[in-house]
This record gives sequence, structure tokens and C-alpha cells, in this order.
Amino acid sequence: MTTRRIALSTLALAALVHGAAFAADKATAKPAAKQATEKCYGISLAGQNDCAAGPGTSCSGTSKRDYQGDAWKKVPVGTCVTTQTPKGMGSLIPLKA
Repeated sequence: MTTRRIALSTLALAALVHGAAFAADKATAKPAAKQATEKCYGISLAGQNDCAAGPGTSCSGTSKRDYQGDAWKKVPVGTCVTTQTPKGMGSLIPLKA
């Protein structure tokens, strides 16, 4: 009976220690930082822009042409001007259509 009691006590203690360690990890874990983005004009495909698609359109998903210069898509900061399209590079300012 004593061996059984020792074994159960050991298991209970191990479970408590494991639970406490898990709770400490959860408490100190930081949420993932939201990645900074910027508007990049002239890179979205027709109907896949995030907003600002020029006259006659309302907003997201309303661009009429691929790589429309006045339609933008959000991209990670620093990647816009290096984004290559068949019509050239992305732009941080609206392009002439």
C-alpha cells in the first residue's frame, strides 16, 4: 500500500509541476506583432485590389484591369517598390492609368 501511495503522490506532483510550467509559459508568451503594411499601387489583379480603384468604382475588389495604377494592395513595408509586374514596379503613389 505504501508503494502505491508514493507512486500516486509522485504522479500528482509531476502533474502539478507540469501544469504550473505550462501556465507560466502561457502567461509570458507575447502575442505576435502585427506586421506593418503600406499601400502599393499598380500591383493588384483585376477585382483583387484593397481599395481606391479610380472613378466609377467603390472600393475593394472593384479594379477593372490587372495592375491598374490607381488601385492599391496592402503589402509588407519595404516590399512595394521591389514588386515586379508585367507593367513595371509597384509604386507608393498612384500611377497614371
